[in-house]
Amino acid sequence: MINKKIKIIPIFVPHQGCINDCVFCNQKKITGMSTSMTQKQATYIIERNLKTINKDSEIQIAFYGGSFTAIDLEVQRELLGLAKKYKDSGQIQKIKLSTRPDYINNKILNILRENKVDIIELGVQSLDEEVLTQNNRGHNVKSVYDAVELIKKYKFTLGLQMMVGLAGDDENKCIKTAKEFIKLKPDLVRIYPTLVLKETMLEEMMKTGHYKPLDLDDAVKTSAKLLMMFQYHNINVIRVGLQPTDNITLGNDVLAGPFHSAFRQLTQSRIYKIIIDQVFETNSIKDLDDICIEINKRHVSDFVGNRKTNIKHIKETYGIKKVKMLSCNISENIINIHYNNKVVAVDIKKYSEKYLKNNNLI
Repeated sequence: MINKKIKIIPIFVPHQGCINDCVFCNQKKITGMSTSMTQKQATYIIERNLKTINKDSEIQIAFYGGSFTAIDLEVQRELLGLAKKYKDSGQIQKIKLSTRPDYINNKILNILRENKVDIIELGVQSLDEEVLTQNNRGHNVKSVYDAVELIKKYKFTLGLQMMVGLAGDDENKCIKTAKEFIKLKPDLVRIYPTLVLKETMLEEMMKTGHYKPLDLDDAVKTSAKLLMMFQYHNINVIRVGLQPTDNITLGNDVLAGPFHSAFRQLTQSRIYKIIIDQVFETNSIKDLDDICIEINKRHVSDFVGNRKTNIKHIKETYGIKKVKMLSCNISENIINIHYNNKVVAVDIKKYSEKYLKNNNLI
């Protein structure tokens, strides 16, 4: 059976009345719990998107904004009821939303179930108490576990979101969070690097020297380890890095931090670099005129790396004069390295497992 391509109809629900003000968030604090998104606006967005989406796709209406279940209950019912009508008519297949762990309870989940919501993503960000406190998250670790337990009890698809490089964070704390995520067995995960946005507490913390954002290389290095951990446990990582928009770019709303429009590709390329080093060192592949690397055609660009960084690494580190890439239809889990009339068949999962065990990541 061929999996249908998923197409998202995004409806951004700015939570203007959020009672909390996380240091990395630039939503303005306005008294009361409301949202500027109306049923009429949402209808327009859905209809406009439906005209352009291939009907053979799995179409999902997604309520983004981070705190959907914290807005006024009547507004929730209106927006969810609209999405349910499209689902009942067969025009869309799934409804998803993102929210905070401390705004999950039986009453809310009953409303979501009545309106045929399929997927709930929790913005967890970290499972370290100190990190949650320093970033003014407004909830503790227990709130996350309680929310996860309830969501699973109601049999929703569970998504967890984590951030890399928060205030008070470090790689060890990120790895600890990832290990806890794995224990919670989510259906999907997102990994976001922390960016310093205009008009946030994090901007002030950076200006006063109380926060130093991760550089791009460190963010990619940590994210590669996390991605390997989740992939090893067969957890679907649906995003690594933020989606670029007109504002989410350096020089606009992003003042500092590890922003890159192809952050996931950088992360995946770093994983291939980790595999490359193990394979070349294990098999003493060095000081050669040429080698040929055979890889599934879907992963050639990830393997090569941004600006051919992995090819340059192979040449400079192992003394290989020429590296030829061969795109083909072999298994996505195998890389074949041809040299000196030999072929080394690289099982990516086995080498990943070796790396993860050697670095106490599993």
